[in-house]
Amino acid sequence: MNRTLRGADDLSAAGLLSGTDARALRDVLARYAVAVTADMAELIDPDDPEDPIARQFVPRVEECTVAPQERADPIGDGAHAPVPGIVHRYPDRVLLKPLHICPVYCRFCFRREMVGPDGLGTLTDSELEGAVAYIARDPRIWEVVLTGGDPFALSARRLGLIAERLSAIDHVRVMRIHTRVPVVKPDLVGDALVQGLKSFGRAVFVALHANHPREFTPAARAACARLVDAGIPMVSQSVLLRGVNDDAATLEALMRTFVENRIKPYYLHHGDLAPGTGHLRTGLAEGQDLMRALRGRLSGLAQPTYVLDIPGGYGKVPVGPHYLRESEDGTQVTDPNGCEHAYPPKA
Repeated sequence: MNRTLRGADDLSAAGLLSGTDARALRDVLARYAVAVTADMAELIDPDDPEDPIARQFVPRVEECTVAPQERADPIGDGAHAPVPGIVHRYPDRVLLKPLHICPVYCRFCFRREMVGPDGLGTLTDSELEGAVAYIARDPRIWEVVLTGGDPFALSARRLGLIAERLSAIDHVRVMRIHTRVPVVKPDLVGDALVQGLKSFGRAVFVALHANHPREFTPAARAACARLVDAGIPMVSQSVLLRGVNDDAATLEALMRTFVENRIKPYYLHHGDLAPGTGHLRTGLAEGQDLMRALRGRLSGLAQPTYVLDIPGGYGKVPVGPHYLRESEDGTQVTDPNGCEHAYPPKA
């Protein structure tokens, strides 16, 4: 298995889909892109119907069920898109989406209606020029976040050209790249890509998306090391997913794995209201309970921030557990073991 699996025939041949499933999945396969890299396919146990890697990448009939509250653009990218390729939700930073293509297509993707071979595709040269010009015109923009799609799916040459264009804008001081490539297709992280990133010449951060500790194969760990050893800091982002990482032990192992690979845990996202993803979403209270459980068993270095992107484009907010309660006796603080203490303590 040395190539990316696409469609029912490839998945069936790899033992990841039965004939019955393939027939039932016809509507899902027609609507949403499918791609499972060899690196991820090799991690899947075909005898486990609830394998946590398979749940992330192999399509399921549950995706046909769309809840009334789910929407094609769940976090409101469109409401903040002044020109093609740009999302400007916060004053000091913008998203730059040079492409809408990924090496893998996650079944919970909040941009699943936009990505893939039938999605929004790659920006044309003129669209990219327009996006860069928009950034250059607004001196408030301090950080540019490359996303998509997966920017590491671009050629190293093209990624380097984008970095150079951004480096020519004096007020852009930080470039951040959101990617899944170091874990799902680590061979793409070569010297040329690293040098392309470094051509920005200022602060570059790579935000790695991974959801389960098994994703950190030896090849993935080596790809992350190539970035960090080159002086490029890494942070993490994960999505809380039912049947993948919705238990304290798995989350603990995932966060420890990030830190052991010199990646600072950054965000744990609550699942967005993307169409057909209800079977993978947890409740907010479940997420808060998990974060409370991590607080007492994980170093502060390994603690992510649990966040919710408010539907409609209103922004991202922390939604972790609360540790303060006001009472008649003053402020009560809950410790990691669930016990309350007065603050300040009584004399």
